[in-house]
Amino acid sequence: MQIFHNANYNFIKYRWHALIGSLAIIWIGLGWMFTHGGIPMGIDFTGGTVVIAEFSQPTHEDVVRTALDPVSKDKVVQKYGGQADPRNRIMIRLPLAQGPEQGTSLEDGAKKIEDALRAAKLPLTGTSKSIVGPQVGADLKSKGLWALLTSLGGIMIYVAFRFRLTFAVGAVVATFHDIFITLVFLWMFHYDMSLNIIAAILTIAGYSVNDTIVVFDRVRENLRTMRREPLDEVVNKSVNQTLGRTIITSGVTFLAVLALYLFGGEVLRGFAFTMMIGVITGTYSTVFIAASLAIILSRQTPTQAAGASAKARAARA
Repeated sequence: MQIFHNANYNFIKYRWHALIGSLAIIWIGLGWMFTHGGIPMGIDFTGGTVVIAEFSQPTHEDVVRTALDPVSKDKVVQKYGGQADPRNRIMIRLPLAQGPEQGTSLEDGAKKIEDALRAAKLPLTGTSKSIVGPQVGADLKSKGLWALLTSLGGIMIYVAFRFRLTFAVGAVVATFHDIFITLVFLWMFHYDMSLNIIAAILTIAGYSVNDTIVVFDRVRENLRTMRREPLDEVVNKSVNQTLGRTIITSGVTFLAVLALYLFGGEVLRGFAFTMMIGVITGTYSTVFIAASLAIILSRQTPTQAAGASAKARAARA
């Protein structure tokens, strides 16, 4: 059975609707996000203390949260590990303290957490801690940003060399589109920016471009046999020809990251959520954004396309 065999949908007809809709979502989402403080940065970037507390019997997060009230009002307490994890573990995060005590707050924070849990007579059996200083967090933030920008620059050079510059711009803009949409959803669902999420965003960039290159490769093949056809018809046919592959690949990838989101535990939940949004937006941008921009940047307006199509039909007649 071939899915979407001989598909003939007019995706290019709705390119302006798609572009305007995407711009509206990005501007509204990012505008609202930045006026409300932006995406909260995780301890990986801001510095702080993470303690994984293990208990001899199931202990609810609210009980731990109450026990730690004297330590910090800004703490984050979350269940750690999947449902099948036999160990009863809870993750506790303390932000970096401000003021003259900042230098000692990282080590002291872990000790205060353990002391508070024992003072509350909770069945604590052990702890593990992770400490990130402010200098390390700033360095990680800078390197994460440079990794993202460098990867996008390399993608643009590769696509421009293999296809044409207008296709490269379309691919990179579509990738930025996927990243911005993903950031909006991360903010809406209150996910902190962490190294796991940066890794997911870099994965999304590669996934989106790979999907786009499949379409562009078919466009290049069709241009050899459809020389008299306008570019929008060639691109639309190419999108339809690769639609089955796009849907199957995206569907299987989405199911994999959905399973990771449901059963991978708290530590992977942010990564899996980011990937789920990225797979959806990557598929959408491949069909509507990248292909549409390639046509627009090639200066193929609808009027020109209609005229070229009429000339092609007259030549065949």
